[in-house]
Amino acid sequence: MSFPSLTIGDLIAKVPIIQGGMGVGISLHRLASAVAAEGGIGVIAGAMIGMREKDVALDPVGANSRALATEIKKAREIAHGIIGVNIMVALTDFTSLVRTSILERADIIFSGAGLPTELPKILRDLCDEKKEDFRTKLAPIVSSARAATILCKKWLARASYLPDAFVVEGPKAGGHLGYKPEDINSVEHSLEHILPEVLEAVKPFEDAHGKKIPVIAAGGVYSGEDIHRFLQMGAAGVQMGTRFVATEECDADIRFKQAYVDAKEEDIAIIKSPVGMPGRAIKNRFIDALEEGKRNFRCIFHCISTCDPEKSPYCIASALLNAMKGNLDRGFAFTGANVFKINGIITVKELMTSLQREFDTARAKLSFI
Repeated sequence: MSFPSLTIGDLIAKVPIIQGGMGVGISLHRLASAVAAEGGIGVIAGAMIGMREKDVALDPVGANSRALATEIKKAREIAHGIIGVNIMVALTDFTSLVRTSILERADIIFSGAGLPTELPKILRDLCDEKKEDFRTKLAPIVSSARAATILCKKWLARASYLPDAFVVEGPKAGGHLGYKPEDINSVEHSLEHILPEVLEAVKPFEDAHGKKIPVIAAGGVYSGEDIHRFLQMGAAGVQMGTRFVATEECDADIRFKQAYVDAKEEDIAIIKSPVGMPGRAIKNRFIDALEEGKRNFRCIFHCISTCDPEKSPYCIASALLNAMKGNLDRGFAFTGANVFKINGIITVKELMTSLQREFDTARAKLSFI
């Protein structure tokens, strides 16, 4: 048997798996193209994507836009498939990165770490400016039915546009979390609880406007059995990030990947981020130093609109950049809650095959019952 497909407007992914966008160099063209080649949706992360550009400290906006355009082109050259971009609302160059993604004809933009209320307006303005009908799909990342409802209403009022899809991210996700620290472990905020609520919130907008809005489950999705379970609950697909880090094609340094393989359950921590949100990461000496109150900060990138350099204990961009390069003594690795289950580095193809096998087993068990 094969996975069911995932349809988002006129985009059809043969596999209902979206590779999560992991910023500051973790998911670039190599990983995104490998996932796209296997029938899923490969995603390039826009956060500090221009880190290797020589002028990134002098002109971060220009460097990031230039690098993003290059990464999209490279992904297209390698694979014929669906290539998306993840752009955090909190980025100071959010609008520039969105425009670049659309001009480079990214298939879909995923956007979270804030409510992307202006996303459809940027698309419409660019269509008017260039006198061209750009086809890039827009998919907000939300953590509640309330957020989904707000975005539907605001997008309709400001641009007569409904989201092409929603990603519903539960609190077991890696990186920045759209939850208060005290809600991260609560049952009422679990993905199993909020997914049905978002599906219910979206349905009236689908019915009123005759548009299908697929809802994708994310945050702690680890196995093919998990994929089957969330599809049975009504999700059109899933988004997975952590599993794709421990692949040969992931763009991070091997030492970053090995940190995932070596991580134990007790190594996972919820930390405070200069972005203004809690984040899930693998504990190390850098994080221990932060908890001891040691300040390690010098702002050269001005990458996050919600970051206050005078109050932040460290530079999130520098910390993640160091980690991506394998210098984990000077940074840390964001991760999902299930990282401790990973026991080796495999290819994207091998990962997809194993997920398919687990999915088929789960489906067979349900049929037998």
